[in-house]
Amino acid sequence: MASATSFYDFKPLDKKGQPYPLSSLKNKVVLIVNTASKCGFTPQFEGLEKLYKKVKAEHPDDFVILGFPCNQFMQQDPGDNDTIQSFCLTNYGVSFPVLGKTDVNGDKAEPVYEWMKAQIPGLFGFKRIKWNFEKFLVGKDGQVKGRWASTMKPESLEGPILEALKERTKSEL
Repeated sequence: MASATSFYDFKPLDKKGQPYPLSSLKNKVVLIVNTASKCGFTPQFEGLEKLYKKVKAEHPDDFVILGFPCNQFMQQDPGDNDTIQSFCLTNYGVSFPVLGKTDVNGDKAEPVYEWMKAQIPGLFGFKRIKWNFEKFLVGKDGQVKGRWASTMKPESLEGPILEALKERTKSEL
Protein backbone atom coordinates (compact mmCIF):
# COMPACT_ATOMS: atom_id res chain seq x y z
CA MET A 1 0.00 0.00 0.00
CA ALA A 2 2.87 2.38 0.71
CA SER A 3 3.71 2.55 -2.99
CA ALA A 4 0.12 3.10 -4.10
CA THR A 5 -0.47 6.47 -5.72
CA SER A 6 -4.05 6.02 -6.85
CA PHE A 7 -7.22 3.98 -6.47
CA TYR A 8 -6.24 2.12 -9.64
CA ASP A 9 -3.26 0.46 -7.94
CA PHE A 10 -5.45 -2.02 -6.03
CA LYS A 11 -7.00 -5.41 -6.78
CA PRO A 12 -9.64 -6.32 -4.20
CA LEU A 13 -11.38 -9.68 -4.56
CA ASP A 14 -14.62 -10.00 -6.47
CA LYS A 15 -17.63 -12.12 -5.49
CA LYS A 16 -15.88 -15.26 -6.80
CA GLY A 17 -12.65 -14.59 -4.88
CA GLN A 18 -10.77 -13.44 -7.98
CA PRO A 19 -8.77 -10.18 -8.19
CA TYR A 20 -10.84 -7.24 -9.44
CA PRO A 21 -8.27 -4.81 -10.86
CA LEU A 22 -9.47 -1.30 -10.12
CA SER A 23 -7.28 -0.22 -13.04
CA SER A 24 -10.21 -1.41 -15.20
CA LEU A 25 -12.08 1.65 -13.89
CA LYS A 26 -9.48 4.21 -15.02
CA ASN A 27 -10.97 7.56 -16.04
CA LYS A 28 -14.29 6.72 -14.36
CA VAL A 29 -15.86 8.32 -11.30
CA VAL A 30 -16.40 5.63 -8.66
CA LEU A 31 -18.61 5.70 -5.57
CA ILE A 32 -17.41 3.09 -3.03
CA VAL A 33 -19.75 1.90 -0.28
CA ASN A 34 -19.20 -0.68 2.46
CA THR A 35 -22.52 -2.47 2.55
CA ALA A 36 -24.42 -4.85 4.83
CA SER A 37 -27.59 -6.87 4.30
CA LYS A 38 -29.00 -6.66 7.83
CA CYS A 39 -28.37 -3.05 8.84
CA GLY A 40 -30.71 -0.14 9.50
CA PHE A 41 -29.04 1.54 6.50
CA THR A 42 -29.60 -1.47 4.18
CA PRO A 43 -32.52 0.31 2.44
CA GLN A 44 -29.86 2.65 1.01
CA PHE A 45 -29.35 -0.05 -1.62
CA GLU A 46 -32.53 1.30 -3.22
CA GLY A 47 -31.17 4.85 -3.31
CA LEU A 48 -27.80 3.66 -4.57
CA GLU A 49 -29.43 1.73 -7.41
CA LYS A 50 -31.60 4.72 -8.41
CA LEU A 51 -28.55 6.99 -8.33
CA TYR A 52 -26.53 4.48 -10.35
CA LYS A 53 -29.18 4.17 -13.07
CA LYS A 54 -29.77 7.93 -13.24
CA VAL A 55 -26.10 8.89 -13.57
CA LYS A 56 -25.32 5.95 -15.89
CA ALA A 57 -28.16 7.08 -18.22
CA GLU A 58 -26.36 10.40 -18.76
CA HIS A 59 -22.78 9.11 -18.43
CA PRO A 60 -22.91 5.44 -19.46
CA ASP A 61 -19.15 4.88 -19.64
CA ASP A 62 -17.97 7.23 -16.91
CA PHE A 63 -19.53 6.17 -13.59
CA VAL A 64 -19.72 3.08 -11.40
CA ILE A 65 -20.72 2.23 -7.85
CA LEU A 66 -18.79 -0.52 -6.08
CA GLY A 67 -20.29 -2.29 -3.09
CA PHE A 68 -17.94 -3.88 -0.57
CA PRO A 69 -19.96 -6.14 1.77
CA CYS A 70 -18.61 -6.07 5.30
CA ASN A 71 -19.51 -8.06 8.41
CA GLN A 72 -17.43 -6.04 10.89
CA PHE A 73 -20.23 -3.96 12.38
CA MET A 74 -22.36 -6.14 14.68
CA GLN A 75 -22.17 -9.02 12.15
CA GLN A 76 -24.77 -7.38 9.89
CA ASP A 77 -23.66 -9.19 6.73
CA PRO A 78 -23.18 -12.80 7.89
CA GLY A 79 -23.90 -14.54 4.59
CA ASP A 80 -21.38 -15.83 2.08
CA ASN A 81 -20.75 -14.01 -1.19
CA ASP A 82 -23.47 -15.91 -3.08
CA THR A 83 -26.05 -15.15 -0.38
CA ILE A 84 -25.10 -11.47 -0.39
CA GLN A 85 -25.29 -11.23 -4.19
CA SER A 86 -28.68 -12.91 -4.23
CA PHE A 87 -29.98 -10.62 -1.46
CA CYS A 88 -28.88 -7.45 -3.28
CA LEU A 89 -30.41 -8.52 -6.58
CA THR A 90 -33.65 -10.00 -5.21
CA ASN A 91 -34.48 -7.27 -2.69
CA TYR A 92 -33.10 -4.16 -4.37
CA GLY A 93 -32.43 -5.03 -8.03
CA VAL A 94 -28.80 -4.02 -7.58
CA SER A 95 -27.07 -3.87 -10.96
CA PHE A 96 -23.79 -2.25 -9.89
CA PRO A 97 -20.86 -4.50 -8.94
CA VAL A 98 -20.90 -5.89 -5.42
CA LEU A 99 -17.49 -7.38 -4.72
CA GLY A 100 -16.47 -10.07 -2.24
CA LYS A 101 -17.04 -9.69 1.49
CA THR A 102 -14.15 -7.83 3.08
CA ASP A 103 -12.89 -6.07 6.17
CA VAL A 104 -12.66 -2.28 6.11
CA ASN A 105 -10.88 -1.83 9.46
CA GLY A 106 -8.23 -3.71 11.41
CA ASP A 107 -5.29 -5.94 10.56
CA LYS A 108 -7.09 -7.64 7.67
CA ALA A 109 -8.59 -4.48 6.16
CA GLU A 110 -8.76 -4.35 2.38
CA PRO A 111 -5.72 -2.30 1.24
CA VAL A 112 -7.81 0.03 -0.93
CA TYR A 113 -9.79 0.95 2.19
CA GLU A 114 -6.60 1.65 4.13
CA TRP A 115 -5.48 3.90 1.28
CA MET A 116 -8.82 5.75 1.02
CA LYS A 117 -8.99 6.31 4.79
CA ALA A 118 -5.48 7.77 4.69
CA GLN A 119 -6.47 10.08 1.81
CA ILE A 120 -9.49 11.51 3.65
CA PRO A 121 -9.60 10.63 7.35
CA GLY A 122 -12.92 10.69 9.15
CA LEU A 123 -14.14 12.96 11.89
CA PHE A 124 -11.34 14.17 14.19
CA GLY A 125 -8.79 12.60 11.84
CA PHE A 126 -9.74 9.01 12.67
CA LYS A 127 -8.61 6.60 10.00
CA ARG A 128 -11.34 4.05 10.48
CA ILE A 129 -14.74 3.35 9.04
CA LYS A 130 -17.41 4.05 11.65
CA TRP A 131 -20.29 1.94 10.31
CA ASN A 132 -21.92 0.29 7.31
CA PHE A 133 -22.73 2.38 4.23
CA GLU A 134 -19.90 4.89 4.62
CA LYS A 135 -19.15 6.33 1.18
CA PHE A 136 -16.05 7.44 -0.72
CA LEU A 137 -16.01 9.21 -4.08
CA VAL A 138 -13.03 8.65 -6.35
CA GLY A 139 -12.49 10.97 -9.31
CA LYS A 140 -11.37 10.12 -12.82
CA ASP A 141 -7.79 10.78 -11.71
CA GLY A 142 -7.95 7.94 -9.16
CA GLN A 143 -7.88 10.27 -6.15
CA VAL A 144 -10.44 10.43 -3.32
CA LYS A 145 -12.69 13.46 -3.78
CA GLY A 146 -15.05 12.99 -0.86
CA ARG A 147 -16.07 10.89 2.10
CA TRP A 148 -19.49 10.73 3.73
CA ALA A 149 -20.95 9.08 6.81
CA SER A 150 -23.54 6.32 6.73
CA THR A 151 -26.31 8.83 7.36
CA MET A 152 -25.68 10.58 4.01
CA LYS A 153 -28.40 9.43 1.65
CA PRO A 154 -27.22 8.29 -1.79
CA GLU A 155 -29.44 10.79 -3.65
CA SER A 156 -27.60 13.61 -1.84
CA LEU A 157 -24.40 12.60 -3.64
CA GLU A 158 -25.61 13.30 -7.17
CA GLY A 159 -24.13 16.83 -7.11
CA PRO A 160 -20.62 15.79 -6.04
CA ILE A 161 -20.69 12.92 -8.55
CA LEU A 162 -21.70 15.21 -11.41
CA GLU A 163 -18.98 17.69 -10.40
CA ALA A 164 -16.40 14.89 -10.45
CA LEU A 165 -17.64 13.81 -13.88
CA LYS A 166 -16.92 17.32 -15.21
CA GLU A 167 -13.27 17.16 -14.15
CA ARG A 168 -10.84 16.42 -16.94
CA THR A 169 -7.95 14.02 -16.61
CA LYS A 170 -4.52 14.74 -18.05
CA SER A 171 -5.30 12.42 -20.98
CA GLU A 172 -8.44 14.46 -21.78
CA LEU A 173 -6.63 17.83 -21.91
